[in-house]
Amino acid sequence: MARRTGPAWIAPLFVFAVCVVVVPPATAQSSSEGPAPAQSSLSPDEGLDRTLAKVVKLFGSGGMGGLEGYGSGFLVSSSGHIVTVWSHLIDTGEVSVVLNDGRRFVAKFVKGDPSRDLAVLKIESPDADLPFFDLRDSVDAAPGTRVLAYSNMFKVATGDEPVSVVHGVISVRTRLSGRRGAYKAPYEGPVYVVDAVTNNPGAAGGALTTLDGRLVGMLGRELLNSESNTWVNYAVPMSQLRPAIEDIMAGRALPPPKPSDASQPRFAALDLGLVLVPDVVYRTPAYVDSVVPGSSAAKAGIRSEDLIVFVNDELVQSNRALKAILGRLEPGDLIHVVVRRKDQLMPLELRVPDHPGKQDR
Repeated sequence: MARRTGPAWIAPLFVFAVCVVVVPPATAQSSSEGPAPAQSSLSPDEGLDRTLAKVVKLFGSGGMGGLEGYGSGFLVSSSGHIVTVWSHLIDTGEVSVVLNDGRRFVAKFVKGDPSRDLAVLKIESPDADLPFFDLRDSVDAAPGTRVLAYSNMFKVATGDEPVSVVHGVISVRTRLSGRRGAYKAPYEGPVYVVDAVTNNPGAAGGALTTLDGRLVGMLGRELLNSESNTWVNYAVPMSQLRPAIEDIMAGRALPPPKPSDASQPRFAALDLGLVLVPDVVYRTPAYVDSVVPGSSAAKAGIRSEDLIVFVNDELVQSNRALKAILGRLEPGDLIHVVVRRKDQLMPLELRVPDHPGKQDR
């Protein structure tokens, strides 16, 4: 989805209704132990107001190199802990925080986790009962779940004005492969890709919730997809962030980041028996030139001149995108592939070999 720039007349509160595809009803599951929280009995307006009260506006370092001096965050404790994205805003160690009711505080940087693109701040408020998202009630969401994204994108709010609310749908849960300019994004874990324009200037660190206000994820920064070279609208699931946030709030040491698996053998198209057309331009379509007889691809029914459209619900926009997806496969995985053959879309399944370089015959 293309990035959208903000007009000067943008309203303080607006909702985008996204009706691009018809999706089946989907439910969110609790990311904590025990049953999922019951559906809220609040009216839509009451739920919106309560959620808006938990989202804050951040103002800090910026200005140089076109970097905005504003951003978003959300409260995760009644004593003033704030979660936001790891960014240039916190370079000075102090960030100005404006609550939903217009009160202003100076937040101290508590700790961050660059590997998760996460930072935790803390304000000292005389109000000992600030509204906040209880991390124990955060939920995981399935593709098709309708969501709301709360953020101070385009700096629409500087005082007691409400932040922006964008309505969208979770398209897919996948791994992030993003970049900003020539630099690769530090976080490469699971993300929700949202069918709405959510990742705009100032939106990073905002909250993604279900329609009834349950926390789903944190909005990420403005990034280009490394394979398709298009802007990606995404949020990091709270299930990925919650353990680190709780450790930071409790003063515990964070576990070291997992070592990179770049040195481990990775699967390529030929390991599955696929010979792709030459990658002659940046976005060469993932056409199959030929299939190795007896391979996994041959057994699945893939043919020469098929166009690979989806792999495990991920849209394959180019040869590069397909290679990146295949590089994340594990031995023995059963993968779902959708190919376009002439004017038909055909769903197929194939098994990944037990080791890269060894075709399944």
